[in-house]
Amino acid sequence: MLLQVPQVLTADQVAHCRERLAQAAWTDGRITAGHQSALAKDNAQLPENDPVARELGALILDALARNTTFFSAALPQRIYPPLFNRYGGGQSFGFHVDNAVRYDRSRGGAEAIRTDLSATLFLSAPEDYDGGELIIEDTYGAQRVKLAAGDLLLYPGTSLHKVTPVTRGERVASFFWIQSLLREVYHNLLRRWAET
Repeated sequence: MLLQVPQVLTADQVAHCRERLAQAAWTDGRITAGHQSALAKDNAQLPENDPVARELGALILDALARNTTFFSAALPQRIYPPLFNRYGGGQSFGFHVDNAVRYDRSRGGAEAIRTDLSATLFLSAPEDYDGGELIIEDTYGAQRVKLAAGDLLLYPGTSLHKVTPVTRGERVASFFWIQSLLREVYHNLLRRWAET
């Protein structure tokens, strides 16, 4: 099941993120991909230790901490620090499944975080780019998602998903993973929220 969480970021926060990201040092997105994902991934990404990524990641985590819909749907135990990607000029990311565990090295160690839930926070308005839909295969078939800037999508980390080629403009987003307090039933939580 998929769950849209509207207005995680305000319009002013989105504008601030876009301004900071426009001047950031983007690199090849394949640097953070595993061997299989690297074959399907074609985008730009901020390195995890980039100061802009850390600054904006903290802003996003602060907004999530105040969002009751996100909290009650995800029941987060740990959140992987938000990452940032950019697609343009025909770039895409073919079908893949996220790693089951990510290692957060931001606190000086290598803390393992289970990726129960995946999250995409859209930072580009849908009218600013063509293509770039997030397609997620779930029990109801292929779901095509292209949300307003500032809106977040939660979906099971085990979902097969892809980003279609961006043929005009740029698609900028933040993405991260959540380890839920309730590992075995996180998808039921999403179903409950999606049906209300």
